[in-house]
Amino acid sequence: MPWQDNSGKGGGRGPVRGPWGQPPRPPGGENGGGPGKGGGRGEPPDLDELLKASKQRLKRAFPRTGQGGPIGGGRAPEINRRTIMLGAAGIGLLWLLSGFYQVGAQDRAVVLTFGKFEQVSAPGLHWRLPYPFQSVKTENVTGFREELVPAANSQRGQSSGLMLTGDKNIVDIGLKVQWRIKEEMTAPAGELPAVANFKLMIQDPENLVRTVAEASIREVVGRNELDFVQTDGRAVIMDETRALMQQTLDAQKTGILIESVNLEKADPPTEEVNQAFLDVIAAAQDREQFINRAREYANKVVPEARGVAQKIIEDARAYQAQVTAEARGQASRFDAIYGEYRKAPEVTRQRMYLETAERVLGPMNKIIIDEGASRGVVPYLPLNELNKKSVQ
Repeated sequence: MPWQDNSGKGGGRGPVRGPWGQPPRPPGGENGGGPGKGGGRGEPPDLDELLKASKQRLKRAFPRTGQGGPIGGGRAPEINRRTIMLGAAGIGLLWLLSGFYQVGAQDRAVVLTFGKFEQVSAPGLHWRLPYPFQSVKTENVTGFREELVPAANSQRGQSSGLMLTGDKNIVDIGLKVQWRIKEEMTAPAGELPAVANFKLMIQDPENLVRTVAEASIREVVGRNELDFVQTDGRAVIMDETRALMQQTLDAQKTGILIESVNLEKADPPTEEVNQAFLDVIAAAQDREQFINRAREYANKVVPEARGVAQKIIEDARAYQAQVTAEARGQASRFDAIYGEYRKAPEVTRQRMYLETAERVLGPMNKIIIDEGASRGVVPYLPLNELNKKSVQ
């Protein structure tokens, strides 16, 4: 039923209204209202008129020429020069915008022109000729990567780490290699930068690092004895392996930098031999411990003994100096007295006697009276002085 026939059950009892309940409009509108416009009373526009107006606008926007067509025998869209120019300009703009690329802070970008190296781009926003003229390959140059020798997924089994030492023994080696890409963006004339060599000259860098590491450790272990590899020479083995790996990779111009080589294990091939070597290592450690203790005791006792000896020597030197000075003083005093004696022997002799008697009898609590002078002298007993001495 069309929406105009909404009187239905009403049986023509009222005017025909629109689908939203608005009263019908007279043909051609009122108050000069045209198609697509509301009447003078402000009613909503007619839906059919809106659809017709939209269809007319589309026809004006896309003019058609000729007869026939996929829809109702309409005309095909008119393609003129202006339409082609606008389409080509839009496509060209999008093509040019596709040349912008972003390089991260930890990355370096290799720009290729028709597959040939052009330059290395630093971190930031850059532009290059869009495809197919130029392309960009980005690689992280600051992140560390690890490789194990033998590889964890090696198909050769447990025997992949067995190596022959210089004294014809077998040792099971486990190695961990840390590496990264060199950050240099420039290179000498005729050579490629490191990151360009890495991206363009190497197909499987992980396998290359593992192969070079295994070859290098086998060469270094083959030059040394088993005891040296397992005990004191571990650091030497790691340094020599790293240097040999870097030399090989630089000769091949791979752009790879070996950061560190860690010797994870250097064990004999069987458990019994391994236990024997562990016992040997433990005995060597005990020996070093005893030697260190003996050196510690020697470092403690020897300085003390040297200090005591030096003190005795210094005391002897002091005593020697004291006795020598006293002897020289007495000799000088004797020479002085002898000189006075030669000038006045009697006086000097008497003076020496009196000084000697005074020095000897001075500390004594005795009174000596000459026999001739003792007549008429009453003996005196110093009781008070005797009592003081007994109390002391």
